This record gives sequence, structure tokens and C-alpha cells, in this order.
Amino acid sequence: MSTEDTQAAALAALAGLIADRTRAACLLALLDGRAWTAGELARHAGVAASTLSEHLGKLVAGGLLAEERQGRHRYVRLAGARVAQLVEDLAAQVPAAAVRQAPRTLRESSAGAAMARGRTCYDHLAGRLGIAVTDALTLRGLLRQDTGFALTDAGVEWFGTAGIALDLSGRRPLARACLDWTERRPHLAGTAGAALCRHALDAGWCVRVGSGRAVKVTADGERVLSDLLGVSGDDLR
Repeated sequence: MSTEDTQAAALAALAGLIADRTRAACLLALLDGRAWTAGELARHAGVAASTLSEHLGKLVAGGLLAEERQGRHRYVRLAGARVAQLVEDLAAQVPAAAVRQAPRTLRESSAGAAMARGRTCYDHLAGRLGIAVTDALTLRGLLRQDTGFALTDAGVEWFGTAGIALDLSGRRPLARACLDWTERRPHLAGTAGAALCRHALDAGWCVRVGSGRAVKVTADGERVLSDLLGVSGDDLR
């Protein structure tokens, strides 16, 4: 078998791991960046625990998930930022019409609206919140988008002034564009996006809504983002 044939077989195997509704549901849920128990994922996907265990085994073996055990609990999380990027990029390629359907309940409607308003995309902010912050950084010359995403010198200085620690020594890109699957525009990812999201949650600028990926901006967050970036409260609601 040639190198190209081997690569094709490996790509087909990877695509096959994702091309299952239950496994896709697990990968999307884990985009919140946290570890879930197998039981939590089974309830989320609406399948039996035994069925979910088989799916998780395949995802772990395929390198998409990492697992750890604590006592009798089995926890899984996405294997890393590259896996999260793959899942989010694939989700963004789904035609909007394919996922646009009328919510069946008020709860579904509220959850969908919360996700569109603001959410975590693995370890950075997404939805209208992520786009608003990205646009504000760009407008102020702190982030460049003309040749791919890149923090300017002023942008690096802004992070320090805002008290947001940046790890400049890692191998991960400092700034990276991630296509937002609800807004269909790129938001800030990479080291800077992760640091901003982590600080926003730790400092109470944002809080999680329920047990999923949705987040909302607090009153303090609205004030701080207005002071630091001039983001309007209307863009955060």
C-alpha cells in the first residue's frame, strides 16, 4: 500500500469516527472544554450507558478523546485544542438550513437562544459574545485579521494591562481564527482566546448557564467590557 493509500485509509477511519450521530453529539457536548462522566454523556446523547461506553472506546482509541478514572467514575474530555478545532470547523460547514428548525419546547428555544448569544468553544468565547469581543479588538488595532489572525504589539500590551496573562512560550498559536457556526464569521481562538475566556469566567465577567456550553455576561462584565473595549451592552444580550 502506498503512502497516499495509507493516508486515505487513515482519513476515512477518522471521518468514520465522527460520522455517527451519538459520537457527534458527544464531541459537540465536550466542546465546553470540561470533562464529562460517561453517564452524563449517555443521558445527553439519549442512549444506554452500555451503548455509550462502546462509542467512547472508539473515540478514545481513535485519539479524539482522552479519559481518566476517578474511583468508579470514568471521565472523558476532548484530546486537545486541535480536536476541538476540527469539530468546530466541521460544525461550521453544516448548511444553516440543515440545523435551523423550530424549537419543540420553550426550554429548547431558551437553550438555543442562550447558545447563540454566548458560549464556550472548547476554551474560548463564541457566539455573538465572541464575535463582539473579536470585532472590538480588531477595531482598536489590537487584533489584525487581514493576513490571518494576529495580535499586534498593542494587543499584547492590552492583555497585560487588562490583567490577562498570556503564555508566549507555548507552541500553540497566540491568535487563531475559528469559524463561528452560529454567526458564520471567525472569532478569536488560540492562546489569547483561551486566556481571555478563562479570565472572563474567573473574574466573573461571564458565568455559565446551566450545565452546557452557554455563558452570559454579568453586570460587572458589561461594565468592564465597555470600559476596556467599548463593547455595547446590546451586543452582549
